[in-house]
Amino acid sequence: MIQTPYLLFLGDAPDALSAKVAQGIKDWRPENAVGQFRMKGCGTTVGLTDMTLQEGLDAGAKTLVIGVANRGGVISAAWTKVLVEALEMGYDIASGLHNLLRDENEIQRAAKVHGGTLHDVRIPSVAYPIANGVKRTGKRCLAVGTDCSVGKMYTGLCMDAEMLKRGMKSTFRPTGQTGILITGGGVPLDAVIADFMAGAVEYLTPDNDDDHWDHIEGQGSLYHVSYSGVTMALIHGGQPDALVLCHEPTRKHMRGLPDYQQPSLEELRDTALLMARVANPACQVTGISINTQHMAEDEARAYIKEVEDRMGLPTTDPFRFGAERLVDALEAL
Repeated sequence: MIQTPYLLFLGDAPDALSAKVAQGIKDWRPENAVGQFRMKGCGTTVGLTDMTLQEGLDAGAKTLVIGVANRGGVISAAWTKVLVEALEMGYDIASGLHNLLRDENEIQRAAKVHGGTLHDVRIPSVAYPIANGVKRTGKRCLAVGTDCSVGKMYTGLCMDAEMLKRGMKSTFRPTGQTGILITGGGVPLDAVIADFMAGAVEYLTPDNDDDHWDHIEGQGSLYHVSYSGVTMALIHGGQPDALVLCHEPTRKHMRGLPDYQQPSLEELRDTALLMARVANPACQVTGISINTQHMAEDEARAYIKEVEDRMGLPTTDPFRFGAERLVDALEAL
């Protein structure tokens, strides 16, 4: 088990999207985060108190959590210096990067010498089966996005929280590093061998009560040429009964791909539904989640109304304005 509370390491993250792991922990498990550690050149914040490593220890932190999701999951030499120092001071370290802590020689040596524990949460811990496509009992909802990092995890967490508030049977099913660090379990799907990804999603969302909802954390985008494979595995392995479309309207282009534009919500609806009905012919698109974090409230509400009028689906920013209407649509299925 990863010891709490955490000091969240933002390193030299250039922008808010790069620090989405730390932001997710701060928003969903604030009791586990005592502060943030930022290096020179860091271009973002998650709104916590800036602390040195020593100040984090004094505040009770036991684990330094790498809260950055950079392209390629690289641990730089500058990061390594800080992480080694943290181990020397008595921290454990947790990371969800593709570059594993245990493969970094300096970090591994420091952990052995000083007794620190290294937690690489992006390592599959189960020999997942190949998907068989057999229909499972229970109900499942999957968030699919026009791009990466548009709020798919937040949408699932918000809908799960709203269902639990209503006394409904519901479980959030994490498939990425941030969700795993928030909940303590799940499948690090993009680290699973490709042939077994859909099977891992079947494993994560087993047979359940007929009135139980699994909210499957979405990943990537069918329209993102770098990460579309993991999205397809979720769509087929998840066999969703419902899809919620997720969009962030202020982007100029796909994340990390300046030559690619986001698809329209109509394109996403039609493509995702076609793919989902391969595994579950009864699947429906039930709602739209808009990430309005970079919009003023009046602008956000106007945009949400325009999308709802155009698409004919309940539309909201579930983190900002609540997930009630998205859950109402699932209850009506």
